[in-house]
Amino acid sequence: MNRLLAVALVLVPAATCAAEWTQPVEVHHDDKRCLSYRARWSGDYVVVEAVIEPGWHTFAMDNKQRQAEKLAGKPSLGIERPTGIKLTDGLEAAGGWLQTEPKDFSKPDIRWYTWGFDTRALFAAKVKQRAAGGIAIRGQACTESICKNIDVSIALPAPANGSGEVDLKALVPVRQ
Repeated sequence: MNRLLAVALVLVPAATCAAEWTQPVEVHHDDKRCLSYRARWSGDYVVVEAVIEPGWHTFAMDNKQRQAEKLAGKPSLGIERPTGIKLTDGLEAAGGWLQTEPKDFSKPDIRWYTWGFDTRALFAAKVKQRAAGGIAIRGQACTESICKNIDVSIALPAPANGSGEVDLKALVPVRQ
């Protein structure tokens, strides 16, 4: 009986940690998952995680600003749709967004400049008031040959007392 109790005590914290994230919202192309999003509270920040499937990639929130800096007024062949995240249902950002440092996927020889993520990315924004709300995500996920538009929503519950924090130190400000 003591052994059973010890196992239960080990499993409870793992389940509690997992419950801090919302259930993943998956994006599919045909019958295969491209990526998934989930969200949680970390102190006064709303944090969104994108988990990207092998062979797929998605784009930085500031992809257009980065491209404009590189092109310096020269024309481009086009640009991928950046990740856009909007707080809804009463949530309001108290400043700019942060994101994982994006990878450079650019092809300068054809003036194609783009930045994004191919495994996992975090996005975070400090909010004015911690409460239940919503998150709307729009963007694009691509392979080498196809792209899939993204338009999903996540319901974010009110923050729980004592929930753990996500380390946001490695995130960089989204360029304006």
